[in-house]
Amino acid sequence: LKQIMDGKALYVRLEEIPDKPDYIDTLTGKTIYKLFPAQLPDVFLRKIDGKWYYSPETVAAIPALHKEVYPWGTDALIKWLPVERQGSFLGLQAWQWIGLVILIFLTLASFFVVSRVMRPVVRFAARSRYSNLLEDKGKLFVIANRSALLVVGWGLMKLLPALQLPIVVMVWLMRGIEIALVVLLAMLLFSILEIIRIYAFRYALSTENKLDEQLLPILYRSAQIIVGVGAIIYILSLLEVNVTALIAGVSIGGLALALAAQDTVKNLIGSAMIFFDKPFQIGDWIVMSGIEGEVVEVGFRSTRVQTVDSSIVSIPNNEISTSAITNMGVRRYRMFKAMLGVTYDTPPALLEAFVDGLRQLIELHPLTKKDNYLVYFHSFGDSSLNIYFRTHLGVATFKEELQEREKLALGILELANKLGVRFAFPTQTIFVEEFPGNGNTTPNYDIDPANMEAKTKEQLEKWK
Repeated sequence: LKQIMDGKALYVRLEEIPDKPDYIDTLTGKTIYKLFPAQLPDVFLRKIDGKWYYSPETVAAIPALHKEVYPWGTDALIKWLPVERQGSFLGLQAWQWIGLVILIFLTLASFFVVSRVMRPVVRFAARSRYSNLLEDKGKLFVIANRSALLVVGWGLMKLLPALQLPIVVMVWLMRGIEIALVVLLAMLLFSILEIIRIYAFRYALSTENKLDEQLLPILYRSAQIIVGVGAIIYILSLLEVNVTALIAGVSIGGLALALAAQDTVKNLIGSAMIFFDKPFQIGDWIVMSGIEGEVVEVGFRSTRVQTVDSSIVSIPNNEISTSAITNMGVRRYRMFKAMLGVTYDTPPALLEAFVDGLRQLIELHPLTKKDNYLVYFHSFGDSSLNIYFRTHLGVATFKEELQEREKLALGILELANKLGVRFAFPTQTIFVEEFPGNGNTTPNYDIDPANMEAKTKEQLEKWK
């Protein structure tokens, strides 16, 4: 049993063993004590007649445990090496020093062989339609090398007990190797995450949802943090730090920090709502709370909008999640609306011809929506006869909208010029009722009821 513990680098600290005669295991509620619950769960002491003895289950498990730690026996290395057992240097026998040298040589040779074997395996695993987009093929070799180091490190841990080193030396070596393997595993996961990020980013570029491109870096950083924190916690547990108490302390401190930084928490929640609700995408033109511009970045804390003067405005995500947003980027059509005012001396027939020409202008334009345009004589203004003009343009960008609006506006001007229609502008005309030499300028109205009724009927018949 002592050889098993030494081979697993399990050092029994007598000061940590409870000295209570009536000790009861808190997990099982029985009068048993496990020296190493995680590493040797089958090895425990049981209280019998007031004294503590190794249990029968422990005695029965010793042969299997010994075979697991020393698959070739404890004297296999001594038999293989032509060195006498006598003689020591720095506390180690000569055969142990030779064994260390051989072990180091085997480790280096194994790494060389395994890394060469892992490279084609990693290349095959990374093969996809995006594999040709990996500009740095060295990333795959890094994964292969780190995978090889993990395999070699695991093998080293299995071979090291055969040297039967002193328990103090064994503890330091095994803990060092275990910590190195945890660090290597974390670095390997970082490299794999980098490859996944490259593939995912290339895939996101081929989709219409542009928020994916912004979400990927956040997920990538979050995954890195999870891997890093997990590695640190495991290393602390290897160093026998009370991780449970540490996490509890960090949780209490985190709660206090969250209370002190409520705005930051609100912004994080707001960013999550943006990614789930998707009120806009990268590149959309939005209007919100007096801010108008193009969305260029969505982060954990804020969203960045580039205004027309190319300045960047950072808006807290909390404000975005609680504000009304007008997304101009999702419009399928851009509306062109105008109130065209012509002079009051425009004859009705000419006005009607001009309105009909405006409708034909919309019909002939290649990018106007043909099923819902509105062109009508609308109202009598203070200084003009007003024509309501509204249509929709099927364009994708603001620049294209301006170009097509210009074409329509020029077409309206050319049509008016061709028909002789004059556009009105605010004017006032002063009439003098009586002026010396000119007489009275007030017209004489025919107010005979019969004449007025006849003229009205005549005009209405024409209007039908």
